[in-house]
Amino acid sequence: MTSEPIDENLRWILSFYRTSEISGALFFGQLARSMRPGPVQRDMTQHFADEAQHAHYWTACLEQLGASALRLGQSYQDQYIMAAGMPVNLMEVLAITQVFEKRVFSQYARHSRLLDLHPVVKKTLTKIMDDERWHIEWIRDALAGMRDDYGEDVIAATLARFHAADEDVYAKTATEHQERIDYLMAHSRRNDSK
Repeated sequence: MTSEPIDENLRWILSFYRTSEISGALFFGQLARSMRPGPVQRDMTQHFADEAQHAHYWTACLEQLGASALRLGQSYQDQYIMAAGMPVNLMEVLAITQVFEKRVFSQYARHSRLLDLHPVVKKTLTKIMDDERWHIEWIRDALAGMRDDYGEDVIAATLARFHAADEDVYAKTATEHQERIDYLMAHSRRNDSK
């Protein structure tokens, strides 16, 4: 445990990550429960188990830093439905998840490059990013397996629609939480200049 209290911006960011991981676990758990047994359900089950484990990692990370998690009302992915609409089939669920997982990986990778990153945060990010790589891969493969059912053009258009929604959600989140983003960017710029 650290002797100095962590910066409130960092506490909020790590709590935001934790809240998003909890939301992902709950969503994928419900989805896996409703699916027919098979390869997609198997991978979806691993995915929700990973998301729950990631929430635990963030909780433990915060505790090791001498802080408790903040209770946040809304996760990042909660905003996707408002921006893109409710997915209507499994292909759309996987497409929106693919876009989201790429955003998560990108954000975690950016965070992991901070110059003065606490070793506990770095270790947590590294563990989670290993799983996120697999999430992107299994979903990519599952979508490829759906080409005959939906058509490559429909899948590509769906991914593009959700990517546009993700851009909107990210911009909105960045605007709402500018102080938190500025905190990360200030540290990132110092790291990138080295």
